[in-house]
Amino acid sequence: MILLQLFYEFFKVGLFSIGGGLATLPFLYNMSNTLGWFSHGDVANMIAIAESTPGAIGINMSTYAGYQVAGVFGGIVATLGLITPSVIIIFIVARLLKKFKDSQLVQNMFFGLRPASVAMITAAGLGVVKIALVNIPLFEATGQILDIFILPAIILAMVLYILSKKTEWSPIILIAISAVVGVLLHLGGV
Repeated sequence: MILLQLFYEFFKVGLFSIGGGLATLPFLYNMSNTLGWFSHGDVANMIAIAESTPGAIGINMSTYAGYQVAGVFGGIVATLGLITPSVIIIFIVARLLKKFKDSQLVQNMFFGLRPASVAMITAAGLGVVKIALVNIPLFEATGQILDIFILPAIILAMVLYILSKKTEWSPIILIAISAVVGVLLHLGGV
């Protein structure tokens, strides 16, 4: 039964997460809240693992989430659930696109979908910031404004952002640097 539910939940994610892998994040947070399969912290770990492994982030995250819930078969079923809507839609679009590609209605739909994708990715990004860069429980406990910020994480994020813009280093190198810094500075317990 859990495998069927995994397929259904990730089918919905695949059907409605327009904009790529990061657009799956609001759906994963919703699953965390409603189904309790994993925590918001687990979602942050999924992002880190999905970003640092080969392949599409959405597929990597669905595989990881499914594995967390139901082992190897859960990973397979969640991944199949995520990709099934895309496969169906691609077949339909491929058949119809030649006929309707110049249609004003189609152009208007794409115009509306772009901001929706940006909004979903932004919401997901802000959710990750909330987990990775701020410590709201500590701030609530102490009332000290500086306690809201996880300064080592913010500094590391800024350095990596600057390196990503100023160098041509592979994202793999940047991810490796961040992992090494985290281990060397024992940042996980911050």
